[in-house]
Amino acid sequence: KKQMVKNSGVLELIDTPESLDSIGGLDTLKNYLKIKAKVLQHLPEAQKAYVTVPKGVFIIGMPGCGKSLCAKASAALFDTPLLKMDMGSMMGKYVGESEANLRHAIKIAEAAAPCVLWIDEIEKAFAGGNGKSGDNDMLVMRMMGHFLTWMQERKTPVYIVATANDVMRPEFMRKGRFDEVYFVDFPSENERAQILEVKIKKYTQDIN
Repeated sequence: KKQMVKNSGVLELIDTPESLDSIGGLDTLKNYLKIKAKVLQHLPEAQKAYVTVPKGVFIIGMPGCGKSLCAKASAALFDTPLLKMDMGSMMGKYVGESEANLRHAIKIAEAAAPCVLWIDEIEKAFAGGNGKSGDNDMLVMRMMGHFLTWMQERKTPVYIVATANDVMRPEFMRKGRFDEVYFVDFPSENERAQILEVKIKKYTQDIN
């Protein structure tokens, strides 16, 4: 599966996932990911009990507040491959090439399932899709429509972690495409202490 992803040319395999222990603060989000991890780790039993397959989480917040770190840590927590989708790499110069690249990327992600699909700065990926008459805007709208339909209808355990610095269109944030939407703010005083503790632990075993 790793070789398949590496040869695809449309998805990047991240081989250096982080752990939740490397994240200071964000306790609510970390506890939520732990719950989803239990479902994915026991997926056959969960499906027999009619538990819905986890679809993903949308993390919004200021730059540098740990969104990307959470995406990397989720893959380690779920014990699954971490695939990164760069929507910019999907764009082709020929008619229909961009849509074909997106469909190919989705097929690769589903073949690699269970996995975590990380889409960083998703608001920039679909920027310009405002329904205007320009060719680029219409292309973005078509790709966005296909991607949203897949997000809504997919049955395979591809857990999407999308990160953004700003809110997205309502179509992305509705229930059914993501399980939850989380806002990551600047760390509080207590969270800053936790972050400092995490940083110090990288250089010493005893911080007391």
